[in-house]
Amino acid sequence: MVMASPLRVLIAEDQYLMREGTRRLVAEVEGVEVVGTAWDYDSVLREAKRLRPDVVLMDIKMPPTETMEGIQAAHVIKRERPETGIVILSQHDDESYVWALLEGGVAGYGYLHKVRVGDVDQLVRAMREVAAGGSVLDPRIVRDILAHRSGKRGTPLADLTPAEREVLRLMAEGHSNTSIAGRLSISVGTVEKRIASVFSKLSLPEEAAVNRRVAAVLVYLRETMPGR
Repeated sequence: MVMASPLRVLIAEDQYLMREGTRRLVAEVEGVEVVGTAWDYDSVLREAKRLRPDVVLMDIKMPPTETMEGIQAAHVIKRERPETGIVILSQHDDESYVWALLEGGVAGYGYLHKVRVGDVDQLVRAMREVAAGGSVLDPRIVRDILAHRSGKRGTPLADLTPAEREVLRLMAEGHSNTSIAGRLSISVGTVEKRIASVFSKLSLPEEAAVNRRVAAVLVYLRETMPGR
């Protein structure tokens, strides 16, 4: 029997206690290998090039300026090695950070609140998802975006029923039809009908890409940002 290769993770965080704590939590998960750590913009680029990890788990703000080094580094890493997944950890719920991260595309990117580090299972699921080319957005961010968009006049989101918006939110979090059905206590068939209605109302064609539903939802939300 051929054993699957471990998920190789590089952790970038400027605060030592947070970096070491995250490293220890992630390293204890079976099938995951923490191959290295970094603490600022230059070191994460250097280590990503040297170690060639499957995923970089990275803080959004790091030295030298403590602004958006994580997002800037993510774009550089993606250009050099597109197959590397990126999960950004942030204490900020500001949508502008999300759109800055996803300005060039959504495949292989994740954006999670730092509180998710305490839920190791969810964190590892997110890392595996982006390593496979999927997309993950923190549920709280999704809820805020959907609430903001649904209140806007003239947006197709306003035409969605509450049940369809709930399905859309779970889709954006990366849940399968079966998972959505379980969470909402409805049949898979009902989920499929609601998804079909969501795509119809949002005029979003299904694309033959990994996790296409998440990508479609995020692209739609990004394109409806005020001023874009």
